Amino acid sequence: MQVKIHSLKFDADKKLEEFIENKVNKLNQFYDDIISAEVILKVDKDQSLENKIAEIKLKISGTELFAKKQTKTFEESTDTAVDALRRQLTKFKEKQRGK
Repeated sequence: MQVKIHSLKFDADKKLEEFIENKVNKLNQFYDDIISAEVILKVDKDQSLENKIAEIKLKISGTELFAKKQTKTFEESTDTAVDALRRQLTKFKEKQRGK
């Protein structure tokens, strides 16, 4: 699977990019036909501590899945977004089997 990472208005370090790639690539365990993933990282202008946003868009055969999470760190945001996508992939797979 091809993983593209975009960080808006800041430069993500190599360690963060590797963390994200590892997390997103683990989604292949739940569904084999993932074509690509696009991850967008951005900082919300909000003054709260939970201002790190991770948006992940998965392209799979026939559709796209999307998750957006906002927490204190990019790692935590990525983690929760990947968990949400894992649940979406499981539901999508169950629907495919039902047809």
